[in-house]
Amino acid sequence: MSATNGNAAPVILILEDEAMILLEMSFAIEDHGAEAIQAPSVRSALEAIEKARPDAAILDVNLGRNTTCEAVATRLGELNVPFVLHSGDLVRQGELIARIGAEVIPKPSSSDHVASRAIALARETRET
Repeated sequence: MSATNGNAAPVILILEDEAMILLEMSFAIEDHGAEAIQAPSVRSALEAIEKARPDAAILDVNLGRNTTCEAVATRLGELNVPFVLHSGDLVRQGELIARIGAEVIPKPSSSDHVASRAIALARETRET
């Protein structure tokens, strides 16, 4: 079951370990009239997904301490939730990014641009 229904504001999960980026991204999503779910770790993201399926997500690829977004990407894929990867580590994470196979928005990019893309994915999915 989705976190939202029909015409309600889209719910966007943000997996980001850098607090300032997470906050900026949340504000950008809210500025677009959507709801942001903040997840600073893989564990918190997976817990949020199980509570209520988001409409789309923004995933930072490299979460520090040899942790990546792969488990969250896999779970979102199982639930058919669209997501974008937001990464500043494209060279070192190239193989993982290719394996995940999602749209990539490189860092730095404006929070507004990333939020807009995630919200567009959420709306596209609702229309199908």
